[in-house]
Amino acid sequence: MYEEASVAAKKRDRTHYLYLAVIAAVVLGIVVGFAAPGVAVELKPLGTGFVNLIKMMISPIIFCTIVLGVGSVRKAAKVGAVGGLALGYFLVMSTVALAIGLVVGNVLEPGSGLHLTEAVRHAGAAQATGAGDSTADFLLGIIPTTMVSAFTEGQVLQTLLIALLSGFALQAIGPAGRPVLRGIEHIQRLVFRILAMIMWAAPVGAFGAMAAVVGETGVDALKSLAVIMIGFYLTCALFVFVVLGALLRLIAGMNIFMLLKYLGREFLLILSTSSSESALARLIAKMEHLGVSRPVAGITVPTGYSFNLDGTAIYLTMSALFVANAMDKPLSGGEQISLLLFMIVASKGAAGVTGAGLATLAGGLQSHRPDLVDGVGLIVGIDRFMSEARAMTNFAGNAVATVLVGTWTKEIDKARAVEVLSGRLPFDEASLMDDRPEGAGSEGAEDGGAADAEGAGPREQQDVPASRDGGKETAARG
Repeated sequence: MYEEASVAAKKRDRTHYLYLAVIAAVVLGIVVGFAAPGVAVELKPLGTGFVNLIKMMISPIIFCTIVLGVGSVRKAAKVGAVGGLALGYFLVMSTVALAIGLVVGNVLEPGSGLHLTEAVRHAGAAQATGAGDSTADFLLGIIPTTMVSAFTEGQVLQTLLIALLSGFALQAIGPAGRPVLRGIEHIQRLVFRILAMIMWAAPVGAFGAMAAVVGETGVDALKSLAVIMIGFYLTCALFVFVVLGALLRLIAGMNIFMLLKYLGREFLLILSTSSSESALARLIAKMEHLGVSRPVAGITVPTGYSFNLDGTAIYLTMSALFVANAMDKPLSGGEQISLLLFMIVASKGAAGVTGAGLATLAGGLQSHRPDLVDGVGLIVGIDRFMSEARAMTNFAGNAVATVLVGTWTKEIDKARAVEVLSGRLPFDEASLMDDRPEGAGSEGAEDGGAADAEGAGPREQQDVPASRDGGKETAARG
């Protein structure tokens, strides 16, 4: 227990400095924007450069998570009803979350007061060359010239196609494909490590982007940024307490507030890291302690970390509308529906680590409206703050999903759940330390979940992961 506390403290210390630096950068950017608007506008390349670094990681992130996600689905399907119910629920709830973000975004119209037209349009003009393509050209454009060109040209839809084909091919190969999956897991850990390194440049990008925004638009920028940030937090709260709360009450007969209180320590951990992956193993252990069977918890939670990212789904649609309005290029109804359908798939490639949501947002805009991609820099300054709501909503969604799937499959002890949620049967924190797998020590925790998969390869062959090891098995996939 003491070791776990020291690990958590070390991790919190690491991210604490980045958090403070981003806050300071945003404040400094605002001050510079007001004090010297001319100079502030010239700082925009700092924000653009950071966005380009994020865009650089789009293709490998989506490829790895989709391929590994298909592998996870294949394994989940072996347990029959659990896999089918979980995947069906994930698809429905992700769609609902995306739709809620779209509706709230249209009501609030975030970004409508920015009017960043000249500079931003000029920066995005080079990427808008395919805007006039026909439907046939668009569909043919999904097919890459070669498997490698999908990555070198940065075409997100082409990457999705290659990832899906690769995943299904590995599924057809069977056991012979396991070494390839383990290799992709190693590549994904490398990608996440690079992404973590890039995120340390967030203060520089936030400073440049915020200074340029304020320098160009003044106080209107702060108003619009406040609208998107506050609106996003309220929307996430609405989704958790109303939508998830109603489902939990009607189907499982549980109180959402009691469940969230039971998971309070995990929410504090997520708040300090902005990553729901940091609490994956703890969620599996606590769901088992709540009374959910080991097969249900071991399958639903890891799969949900790749396919049930409700907070990220809300973020994607709201942020896309914000960028479009800020650039005075609002999305039409048809474009919004098309983007919604794309995000249903693309959100499955948004890993639960800090920065992946920003990469997926850029990918969605790049595939539908390339002229809007540069506008992603507008939310770099507040993405760090929004990532906390994203991660906590993702976590709450997966906790509720596990309880619901356990209820539907009759794999939950309701009497025990009542005792646990009432506090009469508290969770033993020391149990998390009794059987920690090798390689899941301080380094794994420090890496924010990506390195937690260090011992995932051998366990890939298990149909039902053990409660503690299950989180480590797919930590790189969430």
